[in-house]
Amino acid sequence: MNDASANEFLIVALARMIEGCRHVAVGNASPVPGAAALLARALSGDAMLVSLLGSLAHNPYTDGGRELFDSAGQGRLDAFFLGGGEIDGQANVNLVAVGPHDAPLARFPGSFGSAYLYFAVPRVILFRAEHTRRVLVPRVSFISAPGTSPPGIHRSGGPTALVTSRCAFAFDRARGRFRLETLHPGHTAEEVRAETGFDYDSAPEVAQTPPPSARALELIRGRVAGELAETYPSFAAREWGRAA
Repeated sequence: MNDASANEFLIVALARMIEGCRHVAVGNASPVPGAAALLARALSGDAMLVSLLGSLAHNPYTDGGRELFDSAGQGRLDAFFLGGGEIDGQANVNLVAVGPHDAPLARFPGSFGSAYLYFAVPRVILFRAEHTRRVLVPRVSFISAPGTSPPGIHRSGGPTALVTSRCAFAFDRARGRFRLETLHPGHTAEEVRAETGFDYDSAPEVAQTPPPSARALELIRGRVAGELAETYPSFAAREWGRAA
C-alpha cells in the first residue's frame, strides 16, 4: 500500500475506473470520489472535464443539477459516482430510509436525481467506504435507483463497479450480479464474504488492488488536495492539512 492512507488508496482505485472518460460528474458530499475525479483529470493532462456539484471552481454549470441532468440525457456525461445507505446484490441503491414506511428506523438524504442518472450515464461507479452487512444487504428496503431493468425498458446507463474499503466488485449487467474483482491490501476473500450481505461471484484466486504510484500520491497531496479544499475544506484539512 506504499505509505498511502486508506482514503488515498481509495482515491487512486476510483480514479483508475474513469481513465479515458471525457466528462465525469460527482454529486454532493462525496470528497473521495471528488478527489478521484480531480486526480484522473490531472493524470489526463487536463483532457477530462470534471463537474463537482457544490463547487464554484470545478463545475461548468451555473444552474446546478438541472444542467447536469441535461448533459446526461444528451449523452455528454461518461461517468458518475453514486453511493447509498443500502446497496444490494442487484446493484439497487437505497437513499430514502430503512424500516417501515410509516416508522422508519433511519432516514437518508433522499433520491434526488439518482434514478435518472442511473439510467442515463454509461458508467456509474458505486462507492461506499463502509463494507458491512448493514450497508451491503440482501435486498434494499427502498429502491431509489434500480441496478437493472426489465426487457424492453430503454436504458443506456447503469452500474459498472462497486468500491468499498475492503475490495472492488465489477457488475455484470447481463446477469445482474456482482463479481469480486480485487481485494485491497490487508483484506481477504473470506473476510469480504463474511461482511457482505448479498451473494456474488468470485474467482478461486482474487487479485490484489494495485497500490498507488508515486506520481499519483504526489498529485493527490499537492494539486488535488489544493483543488479539493475549495469544495471540501474540512476533509482536505483533516487528510492533508490543506486550507481552502
